[in-house]
Parts: sequence; structure tokens; C-alpha cells
Amino acid sequence: QVQLVESGGGLVQAGGSLRLSCAASGSTFSINAIGWYRQAPGKQRELVAAISSGGSTNYADSVKGRFTISRDNAKNTVYLQMNSLKPEDTAVYYCNADREEGVGIIRDYWGQGTQVTVSS
Repeated sequence: QVQLVESGGGLVQAGGSLRLSCAASGSTFSINAIGWYRQAPGKQRELVAAISSGGSTNYADSVKGRFTISRDNAKNTVYLQMNSLKPEDTAVYYCNADREEGVGIIRDYWGQGTQVTVSS
């Protein structure tokens, strides 16, 4: 089992910055990738950024150049640095882990989410 706990959300004015943290515990040795997703009221959940065990990253077009995902393997923690925040970034942000639990078996784990609100 994997447990994920997000933190760092809050209220910030447009143009400001926040850093989100995702702390993983449990059977973290078999996690292949960690991703940040977000969901705004009335909208579908979307991928924001992801980082693989090998360190490769990808970002949604809407956040490229503003958000940065990184890992601290010693702390089993993934970060999402969010700069130049816009009101449209307002959403609940969720941490997601893909874990290999058998040959050809990948399971997703989710945190409870942290609210990010950007005011104009």
C-alpha cells in the first residue's frame, strides 16, 4: 500500500507563488511515477505535471514555464513549484502515484487533495 499526503495549498493573489508537497509512505520502493492533477468545480480532472522514477518530466501546456515538478528521494517527497499563478489555476490539486504491484500490473494511488485558490 502507498499513502500520499498533499500540503502547501492556500489562497494567493494572481502573480503569486505556492509550493505544493506530496509525501509518500508505505511501499514506496515500487513507485514508477508521481503526477500532480487538478480539478476545478464543474470541470474534469486534468494532469498538471508528472515525473518518472528516471527523472523525466512532462507538463500541461497551460502551466509550462510557470510550474516545476521535482523530487527529493531521500524524503520520499515530490514538489510542485507554482509561479505566476492565474485565477484559472484555482482547483483542488491531487497527488497521484503509479505503482507496479506485479508483472504487468500498475495501480494508481491518490492523496486527499489540497485547495489552491488564486484571486484576481
